[in-house]
Amino acid sequence: MMRSESPVTQQDADDNDFLDTVCAALRQHPRSIPPKFFYDAQGSQLFDLICTTPEYYPTRTETGILQRHGAQMVELIGKDCVLIELGSGSATKTPLLLQHLDSAAEYVPIDICEPHLLQSTARLQTMYPEVRMHPLCADYTRMPALPESVEGRGRHVVFFPGSTIGNCNPDEAVALLRHVATLVGEDGGLLLGVDCKKSPAILNAAYNDAAGHTAAFNINLLERMQRELGAELDVEQFEHYAYYNAGLGRIEMHLISRCAQNITIGDETFHFEAGESLHTENSYKYNAQEFQRLARAAGWHLKTTWRDADGYFEVHYLSRRATEPHHLPQRS
Repeated sequence: MMRSESPVTQQDADDNDFLDTVCAALRQHPRSIPPKFFYDAQGSQLFDLICTTPEYYPTRTETGILQRHGAQMVELIGKDCVLIELGSGSATKTPLLLQHLDSAAEYVPIDICEPHLLQSTARLQTMYPEVRMHPLCADYTRMPALPESVEGRGRHVVFFPGSTIGNCNPDEAVALLRHVATLVGEDGGLLLGVDCKKSPAILNAAYNDAAGHTAAFNINLLERMQRELGAELDVEQFEHYAYYNAGLGRIEMHLISRCAQNITIGDETFHFEAGESLHTENSYKYNAQEFQRLARAAGWHLKTTWRDADGYFEVHYLSRRATEPHHLPQRS
């Protein structure tokens, strides 16, 4: 029996969020825009392609960790929990947890792109008809209210895979983790994927794949501005640029203007000099000690860490409580 609810859509307070944010980004110097705007329907499809490239190790590495240790993870978080996935997207890793939950469990996928949310929830509901699902179309960075239907039910646990926490700078990451703590309550938990520091050659290749999917993903932000905002700009005169900034421990993605040019949106015109950048994404990488400091600063207690054999990626289980009756030792 299908148990998925109709998706709940929580509108931003400002329906012109994309327009306002883009214009604010283009007015400032240096120019930067939050990476959440990558994920319209086209951007979400391009990201799925990125995840299939040989250079982009995070997806297959984290998937391998979940395949090996998913049963242990569910023993920790509780087979009857309310599993809340932030930025669920295609939810390709989620079955590695859902398969171990029991019929009392519930699943709340949260994603900003409604077509992707509807498609992935329908697929998962077919696979796991016994798990009640509550899709929520919202910007998780604003910590939306959960559906009333899951309030007061099982233990709330957030699943935040894909190293998306790396899109935040360290202060933003602490703030987001504190908001997650509020969302799940005093008995809550968190399963979180974190990308580790490693060779700059490996990192640079991951964000500059030979197939050009990451470049297309980055350029799609400009194309979205054309589609949705009527922006007047020459997409061909911008190029994708991504590199590992070792001093700050992060990958940076930029759109670089090839020449002196303008972008016009409505009544405003924004001038770019040749070589000028629109900074579109950061992806911070953490060693174990750095991440533990972040978790402690946000009020979380690190319980268990699973990692791949090469040390490329880690999945952490964190709890709001310092002690738990089913605490497991750290696993590699």
